[in-house]
Amino acid sequence: MRIALLTLEGVAASRAVRRFIAADPGRLAFVGLSDPFRPEAGGAIGQTAKRLRHSGPRIIPYLFLNFSAPRIAGAVLPRARAGDVDRTPIPRLCRELGVPVVDVRDVNAPAFRERLVQSGADLILTFHFDQILRAETIGSAAAGGINVHPGLLPKHRGPVPTILALLDDPVELGVSIHRLAPTIDAGALLAQVQMPDVAGLTALEAAARLHEAALPELDRVLADIAAGRAAERLLPVLPYRGFPTPAEMRRLSTKGRRGAGWRDLAAALRLRA
Repeated sequence: MRIALLTLEGVAASRAVRRFIAADPGRLAFVGLSDPFRPEAGGAIGQTAKRLRHSGPRIIPYLFLNFSAPRIAGAVLPRARAGDVDRTPIPRLCRELGVPVVDVRDVNAPAFRERLVQSGADLILTFHFDQILRAETIGSAAAGGINVHPGLLPKHRGPVPTILALLDDPVELGVSIHRLAPTIDAGALLAQVQMPDVAGLTALEAAARLHEAALPELDRVLADIAAGRAAERLLPVLPYRGFPTPAEMRRLSTKGRRGAGWRDLAAALRLRA
């Protein structure tokens, strides 16, 4: 089964994504890379202003360390040695492994859907991807699509599920693998793995750990889909929870939790996107 992997570079998932690519590059029809600061999404200034208006200044460390710090590290630090998968940016890793890379400006554009069809991809896999696929895009692959979501569905629907989880009492962390559907984070559940909370764990650190914890289950799910034996479970569609409000970010702080911290900075420096 050939896979079109759609992702973006970031502390939340890049180490897991790089390991997934390196584990079996032959199964990848191509890797599609999105840019969270692409002009079509408002650029870096527009995106930052939008998040500031909605969430307040406490969201900035999460955004900066997830998306910007790895780019800065990649520009100023020495290149990783050959074979160091965790420290090799996704485009370079794919070139070394012979996997085509596609820049994805608009995942629902007719040209991209045509690229999906021509690639021979049987399945779309979104793994820390920031664009919402329409039904016609999902239908461009014979087996549809699946997503790796670092939250317990249906409870933690939304773009930053680990922040939502740390706000809850009790804290419940987990990762869900589910079918892609036009309604965000509402497709049938294929697998779910829970992870215990740890004192001092940040939302960004939790996302990275959850994406890595998903890899064994992801391999199992892919094998089941290829064999036609995947078990899918429909879930109730609970309310979508977007980026946190300033009040929620303050409450996160009063709980002694943070969106991101010093360990996430160290992770960003190691990634070198």
